[in-house]
Amino acid sequence: MTTWVERPEGGRDRGPRGIARAWVEVLTNPRRFFRNGVAPGDQAPGLVFGVLVAALYTVTRVAVEPGPVRLVTTTPGGERFTQTVPDALVVLAVVVVVAPAALHLVSALQTVLLMFAAPDRGGVSETVQVVAYATAPCALAGLPSPAVRAACALYGAALLAVGLSEVHDTPASRAALLGAVPATLVFGAGFGGSAAVSALLSAG
Repeated sequence: MTTWVERPEGGRDRGPRGIARAWVEVLTNPRRFFRNGVAPGDQAPGLVFGVLVAALYTVTRVAVEPGPVRLVTTTPGGERFTQTVPDALVVLAVVVVVAPAALHLVSALQTVLLMFAAPDRGGVSETVQVVAYATAPCALAGLPSPAVRAACALYGAALLAVGLSEVHDTPASRAALLGAVPATLVFGAGFGGSAAVSALLSAG
């Protein structure tokens, strides 16, 4: 599940430069990026990319919306205890546990959905990469603006549809339909897009 191919199809750069280049390319020319930048069996760069986006989002949220994160636990006897979680621990949990686990779970769900309507689909590793790279706009979603957060979520959902269409050889309309539930989970819930859209509608 974490194979790193030394010379993937499409020839992506490694390291910070490669990540920055991937971020710019997936935002500006997504069809070409997904067509050339997603390599079978080479999901490690995509996983790193997705985790970094989640980390940037979390760090920004913690920085611009100060306030302790509280963890509530209940004992078998019914007593409730509230503990304040340090910001650094929140970011660490997102990087080490939450983001990688969520990425793989959503990719697994997306793969199951593709099985029903994309006979010429690629493998699981390609799906992981598509989901990861589609999060690119959400590097900015932590900014304290519902409009920015909603725009990032909607753009991310659109990128997911484009990526599924290109990588799994399925029409764009079908790709959008197959990606609707994963997009809602990732961009609506994970990156706060649903709450941002609701806030904008309430304000309007």
